[in-house]
Amino acid sequence: MPPQRDIGLYIHVPLCRQRCHFCAFYLEIATPARIESFLSALERELTLYHQQNLLDERALQSIYFGGGTPTTIPSQQLAALLDRIRNTYLVTPDVEVTVEAHPSTVTLSDLRVLAEAGFNRISLGAESMAPQDFIPIGRPGTISETEQAVANARTAGFSNINLDLMYGLPGQSLASWTATLQSLLALDPTHISCYALTIEDHTKLARDIATGLVPAPDEALQIEMGEAAETVLASAGFTRYEISNYAKPGNACRHNLLYWTDGDYLGLGPSAQSYVAGSRFGNIAHLDTYTSQLENDQLPVADRLPLSVEEQRRDALIFGLRLLNGIPNSLTADDQGQREILNQLIAKGLIVEEGTRTRLTPLGRRFADSVASELF
Repeated sequence: MPPQRDIGLYIHVPLCRQRCHFCAFYLEIATPARIESFLSALERELTLYHQQNLLDERALQSIYFGGGTPTTIPSQQLAALLDRIRNTYLVTPDVEVTVEAHPSTVTLSDLRVLAEAGFNRISLGAESMAPQDFIPIGRPGTISETEQAVANARTAGFSNINLDLMYGLPGQSLASWTATLQSLLALDPTHISCYALTIEDHTKLARDIATGLVPAPDEALQIEMGEAAETVLASAGFTRYEISNYAKPGNACRHNLLYWTDGDYLGLGPSAQSYVAGSRFGNIAHLDTYTSQLENDQLPVADRLPLSVEEQRRDALIFGLRLLNGIPNSLTADDQGQREILNQLIAKGLIVEEGTRTRLTPLGRRFADSVASELF
């Protein structure tokens, strides 16, 4: 029998205080009533999957609370939810437990409650360290709130702190982006995620660009910014282990590595996505329907796609290429059609085979989405 895949649990909290201009995700504005409705349904979803033994007695390697903004839920309720998860599923002794947070939604008291409950990794949405960058993207909050949230997290006992950044923001220059990176490094995080701004349909930012209120992203400038990030962060002791992610030694995100190393993950909450036992499935993206289905003891799965062995191998190849270390050559050896595509990508300088591994070149990382679509 092949060894069982590692597995993690993803809790999607589709609640925010407001919608940022660039955001196209499904979300609801957080109110006490919406929070209670969500938590009640989520507990039922936890129970139903436990009754099905979908995890097949595997212990969770990671638990990730993402969103949305999970910390729009009061910290005591998040702590109680984590306790419920621990009492429902097996977890490894060193399980990684991450919570995403907007800096303005957590106080020192909140963070102490979370740390004492067993959360041991926090991901703060800094986005930028230049206040003028917040205006065109509709991001609430201040730089001082980010600085205070990091200090409070460390005081509360968090030693693994990620900060999210976006680059290519309207009006952002290469110099201001570099300054943001330096300001962020002064906060001494252990992990940094850098995402190029993408314009999603039906967002306020897309409408503002269409009407000329803000400039569209400059693709060439974004490429320069991505290269600058790698240079600046490498000099500060960070390793770029995935296209968008940098970590100090020992601090790569264990949960996200499941996505890129062919692990399993069960996603709970409206619009959450799962990959378990060779099947991809996703929840309905509507809180009221999610809640009503669970009240009737029905899992709120909107779509399910069982994958063949070849399709699973293809997905492992595509996702694994996001890692700077790439994938073992064994993933590329069997499918003749895919082998031909890989040879074409190698000829274009987008992929390289070195020793026993295949990986994207620096040029390939710039066009990773195009490479993935070719292989798909």
